[in-house]
Amino acid sequence: LGSARRARLPPGEMGWPLVGGMWAFLRAFKSGKPDAFIASFVRRFGRTGVYRSFTFSSPTVLVTTAEGCNQVLMDDDAFVTGWPKATVALVGPRSFVPIPHDEHRRIRKLTAAPINGFDALTGYLPFIDRTVTSSLRAWADHGGSVEFLTELRRMTFKIVVQIFLGGADQATTRALERSYTELNYGMRAMAINLPGFAYRGALRARRRLVAVLQGVLDERRAARAKGVSGGGVDMMDRLIEAQDERGRRLDDDEIIDVLVMYLNAGHESSGHITMWATVFLQENPDMFARAKAEQEAIMRSIPSSQRGLTLRDFRKMEYLSQVIDETLRLVNISFVSFRQATRDVFVNGYLIPKGWKVQLWYRSVHMDPQVYPDPTKFDPSRWEGHSPRAGTFL
Repeated sequence: LGSARRARLPPGEMGWPLVGGMWAFLRAFKSGKPDAFIASFVRRFGRTGVYRSFTFSSPTVLVTTAEGCNQVLMDDDAFVTGWPKATVALVGPRSFVPIPHDEHRRIRKLTAAPINGFDALTGYLPFIDRTVTSSLRAWADHGGSVEFLTELRRMTFKIVVQIFLGGADQATTRALERSYTELNYGMRAMAINLPGFAYRGALRARRRLVAVLQGVLDERRAARAKGVSGGGVDMMDRLIEAQDERGRRLDDDEIIDVLVMYLNAGHESSGHITMWATVFLQENPDMFARAKAEQEAIMRSIPSSQRGLTLRDFRKMEYLSQVIDETLRLVNISFVSFRQATRDVFVNGYLIPKGWKVQLWYRSVHMDPQVYPDPTKFDPSRWEGHSPRAGTFL
């Protein structure tokens, strides 16, 4: 870099050759003290909000303030996605993770309606409603204790597979679940493709996942060619039909990588956030009572002719929405994301050199007492009438 540019770098340390700070990163990631990694930088170098390190085989700048995160996330000219090699390889080269900005915008636009559109959500809702209700009854009828997170993961996986692949048979669902679990273990591992390392097993799992999804996709395209309809419309059907303003459709690789990405994002986050929200409500009886009263009032307002919940009912769940936002703030499933500098750029007065990776530590923002007073306290009321300023709720 030269002495002049080196002098403008953030404080920090690059760690051991080749390994850098990865042992400390992974130790914090796997421990019950997720803030330990950043806390060690703050303790040694002060609250600069920007630190240098060497992680995932790259020189890296860690950004831990709301202003810094917002600057990096919003500057598409100075920063592009910079996820670790393992994540890119496992999620897929045609997913949102590694693709250029213009292509990212195109695929995001094409997939928005099949995932979050009114028609899609309305179609998914009855199955979600039935699955949650039947799962709750099964747990209640069990007669003893259940391993709650395990059961939640099974329930959310069943929902996600139904949304993605409609009437997938049990064999397909089991094959997807086994492969997905192994894939997830390697998602933030070091990209070491040797026996015994999580990344190697995850690569095998991805190949199996792709084979299953490609098989289903081939069946769908063959049925369409014959004019045969499978009945209900799922996300794969909607992705096959999606086309941009120029009439371009998604190819097989794009559809498969988008499904793998959403399978990872939707299943893992849904199960864990539901677990933590349940734990927090159980620890706070007054909040539980308020959340329950809101649900009971909504149930009483549903006309007898209506079967199940509608999106209109969900929009009435104001307090539950606050509970979920507070759970996301306190737990924050995606507590770090990755970018890469396309040119020399300054954040918080410190240089991020061209080509360096950037880690945005969302959790550090969410646990900053200057942003959220008493940040370790679970307090849904902090969201009542509150619109978070840019960069503070990630």
